[in-house]
Amino acid sequence: MQRRTFLGLGAGLLGGALLAGWQLGRRDGQPLLLSARNDSQGRHYAVGYDLDGNQRFATEVAQRCHDAVPHPYLSLALFVARRPGTQSYLIDTRDGRLLQTLDSPANRHFYGHAVFHHSGDWLYSTENDTRDPGRGVLGVYHVSQGRLARSHELSTHGIGPHQLLWMPDGETLVVANGGIRTEADSREAMNLDAMDSSLVLLDRQGRLLSRDRLAQPLNSIRHLAVVSDGTVVSSQQYEGEPGERSDLLAIKRPGQALQPFPMAQQQWQAMSQYTASVAVHSELRLLAASAPRGNRLLIWNLDSAELRLDLPLPDCAGVAAVPQGFVATSGQARCRLIDCRQPALTSTPLHLPAALWDNHLRLA
Repeated sequence: MQRRTFLGLGAGLLGGALLAGWQLGRRDGQPLLLSARNDSQGRHYAVGYDLDGNQRFATEVAQRCHDAVPHPYLSLALFVARRPGTQSYLIDTRDGRLLQTLDSPANRHFYGHAVFHHSGDWLYSTENDTRDPGRGVLGVYHVSQGRLARSHELSTHGIGPHQLLWMPDGETLVVANGGIRTEADSREAMNLDAMDSSLVLLDRQGRLLSRDRLAQPLNSIRHLAVVSDGTVVSSQQYEGEPGERSDLLAIKRPGQALQPFPMAQQQWQAMSQYTASVAVHSELRLLAASAPRGNRLLIWNLDSAELRLDLPLPDCAGVAAVPQGFVATSGQARCRLIDCRQPALTSTPLHLPAALWDNHLRLA
């Protein structure tokens, strides 16, 4: 399903590094929301908003972007091209200036996700080797004087990589290999009869540390969240027949294999075989997932798997952890702040504009 009209949230809350005397990404204590969006004429933008709906910047870019990745201490963010885009955009988050257009090398395209190393000196981006369609690589880029330069690449040890995140040690990467082969300029799956999705851990030198697969070969691992104790949660998009049981969330606890996250039948049925975003709140021990096809946001206790909230939300696509709980977004309704600090979870509308948002948003 090509979903072009929703806002999604990637997991992650940028910390308080200082630059030029002010806290990165914040104005008067307000977090900065970074995302990609389109307008009704099909133009593409990298945007920044305050939570109260005030627009900080809207920078037009040539290609549609997917995720936005803040630098750990500089006022920079990379807006990463959606598959099969070949341009990503380095933006000054103070005023929206386009500082650099990052072109993928020949025979490569971006998959929509990247991460900066905590040192701020390196960026890792999931990419497709189009000479061997679907073979996953990590493009490794050096950060110097506020610009990115490609250094080398590593294998993702899988097919069709999507999101990647750092483990708590800051030196180990976890990568969601979606398992689907696509050609250079296409989003059409070439290998649904032979998908090979996997969750891998690798070090910064590219050495494979572990590889896990789910029992259902048609379950594509796409998005990730990492808990402070080293637990990894993955969210899936199922490519099988409608009505088949699909394990749309999976969990890999420290020292254990990846296994389905337990949920009641009515929950996975309501999610309609598709998750868009997943987030965890390490302090509150909560797990949230959005199900845009099912028009709902669900929150569980991370340890007991008790369902804490099933919130109807039309075209709910994104969720991210914030100190109070989670922010959730919608392509058709008001975005929501979910306060999870009390036994009864509460939902409050946010004053963010309606727009053709893409499916990730970062809070800086």
